[in-house]
Amino acid sequence: MVATHNSDDKVSLELANDSDDESNVGLLTKEQRQKEDSTLFFKKVGSALFYGLSSFMITVVNKTVLTSYMFPSFLFLSLGQLTAAIVVLGIGRRIRLVSFPPLKRNTFLKIFPLPLIFLGNMMFGLGGTKELSLPMFAALRRFSILMTMMLEMKILGARPSVAIQISVYAMIAGALLAASDDLSFNMKGYTFVMITNALTASNGVYVKKKLDTSEIGKYGLMFYNSLFMLMPALLFTFITGDLEQTLNYNQWENPFFVLQFLMSCFMGFILSYSTILCTQYNSALTTTIVGCLKNICVTYLGMFIGGDYIFSWLNCIGINISVFASLLYTYITFRRKQTPDREVMIPTTRGIAV
Repeated sequence: MVATHNSDDKVSLELANDSDDESNVGLLTKEQRQKEDSTLFFKKVGSALFYGLSSFMITVVNKTVLTSYMFPSFLFLSLGQLTAAIVVLGIGRRIRLVSFPPLKRNTFLKIFPLPLIFLGNMMFGLGGTKELSLPMFAALRRFSILMTMMLEMKILGARPSVAIQISVYAMIAGALLAASDDLSFNMKGYTFVMITNALTASNGVYVKKKLDTSEIGKYGLMFYNSLFMLMPALLFTFITGDLEQTLNYNQWENPFFVLQFLMSCFMGFILSYSTILCTQYNSALTTTIVGCLKNICVTYLGMFIGGDYIFSWLNCIGINISVFASLLYTYITFRRKQTPDREVMIPTTRGIAV
């Protein structure tokens, strides 16, 4: 009987130890999850800030080159940005800083229609920057947000929360109010910006889709988008006569202009990288919103850069409404909650909250 009792105690002790081990494993797993969640959160915020800063810098530099220095061709500037991306990524791959699959016969089909969207977005974006003042350019760019949200619903099956939808609609209302009193109306600039809005929305959604379903990766998307569109862009620049105008430009001997031109070219690559990174860790809609938050700074700075802004109180009120709505969306998207992410975040095609 004693032996049996001791045996039972031994078994009970072993079961208790096993139970403690399982609890410790569960505790470690929970801690690891919290650490992973914290890391993911910082990746989300960090990638968004990186994209916002890059987008701000390239907008200011592009405006200075195209307006202050009166550079004749935004098409040639886009050609320079394509070339810079190819050179940087090509060198990075050779020295093994980055990696992406080699070119194959079906590579273009795998990433289509991204190359066309990428080139159009770059060209029309630069064209809109040249034709419009920065405050009006920033106000009209708000329309890309609504387009992105609608495309995410249709293509990615995303369902934004009610709070997100309200903030987006408020931004659009502010943008409409700001655009309703444009004292320097430019039909060509308006057309360029609206085309850019549609292409920006398409680019964000398709980048997200390709990153989820393709093995090419973010570096491959950037490299092959630029590579496939380089020759068509060069041909288009030649046909329109912009290549000849650019070669005859009288500021090529000005070191300050050359420096800003090169900055614009390489900032195009950095912007492309930050756009894909932000879209990968967040969502296409979040990337678009961060770009519009950047436009808050661009709007006020644009009153002093370029010399083509005409102040209007109605425009200022509309901008501030849009600013408040943008900040509201940012708070909703990036706040850390105890509730599941799916209640706030937008799912990808894999059903994972982003």
